[in-house]
Amino acid sequence: MDIATAAGLFLGAALLLISILIAPGSSLAAFVDVPSGLVVVGGAIAACGIAFPLGTLLKTPKVTMKLFFPKVPELKPTIEQLVRFAEVARRDGILALENNIEEVDDPFIKMGIQMAVDGTDGELIEAVLRGEIQAVSSRHKTGKGLMETLGRYAPAFGMIGTLMGLIIMLGNMDDPEAIGPGMAVALITTLYGAIVSNLFCLPFADKLGFYSKREMEVREIVVRGVLSIQEGDNPRVLEQKLTTMLPAAERALAL
Repeated sequence: MDIATAAGLFLGAALLLISILIAPGSSLAAFVDVPSGLVVVGGAIAACGIAFPLGTLLKTPKVTMKLFFPKVPELKPTIEQLVRFAEVARRDGILALENNIEEVDDPFIKMGIQMAVDGTDGELIEAVLRGEIQAVSSRHKTGKGLMETLGRYAPAFGMIGTLMGLIIMLGNMDDPEAIGPGMAVALITTLYGAIVSNLFCLPFADKLGFYSKREMEVREIVVRGVLSIQEGDNPRVLEQKLTTMLPAAERALAL
């Protein structure tokens, strides 16, 4: 589980709640308004239904779960695995990797090693692997774009809800005592839109972008590693080549 995502959400919600509770003359009930929530959340989802196909919209829960339970391989273990494969190929021949394929959990690595074992041309291996990278990157952009779109529409519908509230309030100007509470309810919708956008949707999109970037880095390492194994490079040379993708601190420990 991604502790940073869960902790960030908890901390953000807790700070908002504490600020409301300790503010003089404030009450939590004053910040709860169901119609405002329906306008913001329902309106943003409806707008995304117009902007995206239904199949993409239905994947929103699955995309959200990736924020808390990411399945992004780490750089260093991937490099170590590729170096081990290079050592086996160097010592026993590339066909010996046939016995090691089953221990690979990452389908992308497994596909690359299998093509190398089958004697596939290096250019074709690279073309297939990079085509897979582009397909995965496209799916990631769709998920990130969905969150960004929700983040853009939520404040807009918050403003729409505020305008609706003001119209209702102005329609009841014959009761001066209702003006203050009516204005407060109208502004709550804008608050909801800002919270949904800046505490949830936009940070979610940024985290998805970070995970996508990390996965693309790992897959780039796999492409380079598989091609080096296919070409019969020395395992030490392969390790040095791949560790250039690591951060400086991890690179010093790896060498």
